[in-house]
Amino acid sequence: MTISDGGPYVNDAPESSTLSLDDGDLYVRQDGPRDAPPLLLIHGTAASARSWDLLVPLLTGSHRVIRIDLLGHGRSGQPADGSYAIPDQARRAGAALDRLGVEHAVVAGHSSGGTVATALAEQRPDLVTALALINTGPGMDAFIAQETAAIGPSQWPPNDEQIRQFASTGFSRADYPVPQALVDDLRGMTFPAFVAIMQAPRAYLEEQPLPDRLKVLGKPLLVIFGEEDRRWRSSSAADYGVVPGAKVELLPGAGHSPILEDPQRTADLLLAFTTRGH
Repeated sequence: MTISDGGPYVNDAPESSTLSLDDGDLYVRQDGPRDAPPLLLIHGTAASARSWDLLVPLLTGSHRVIRIDLLGHGRSGQPADGSYAIPDQARRAGAALDRLGVEHAVVAGHSSGGTVATALAEQRPDLVTALALINTGPGMDAFIAQETAAIGPSQWPPNDEQIRQFASTGFSRADYPVPQALVDDLRGMTFPAFVAIMQAPRAYLEEQPLPDRLKVLGKPLLVIFGEEDRRWRSSSAADYGVVPGAKVELLPGAGHSPILEDPQRTADLLLAFTTRGH
């Protein structure tokens, strides 16, 4: 099924589609010229493709920007028996690019989306030409434990205030206005999907930290980290230095979500990286 965002199709018109995969429906959004170099954007836990909305207009001048809602998120399916493990999410992302006829792409991931990007590069080194990780914790020793009230299945779905409290550490300061789209994305998740999705990145990182995975892949790597991250120690960005040729950029004043807090600086770094000929 393909849903167009209005008007006849032209080469760079935004286009939304839902791809029916073997284990669930995957929502895909494309912006920018279809003949430009592909850039796949993968959102973080409990978010969706909409988390990139401020960044995309800054990228479409030079890229075919592809976004997906990972299974369990946003407008994608939430099958009760679906696997939300990171390798399975990565496999679906690869299948989406195959369906779109993409043979090579730079892949950028925000937060846990960076673990999916890494897994995709592990599975499909022919497909992924370079990686950009934005506030993606390298290993669980970098995680900053949160003291938040647990939400059980009897309280699901949470109300706006509970979601805003949960999401507040995703920004540089506690009073940062959490976008309504993010609130809606989390409230739209089923409780079993939410629990499985929250556990998946931890399992992947505990199996092997990202720098150890990345250093054997030989892919160009950009790491962007907001210095005021309240979920992952920003000093841990230095752990990616073991990856040959890795470029690590710290953003002063930004928290865990520079794609929302500082889209211009984030886009500038991404574009400088992707235009190197990857």
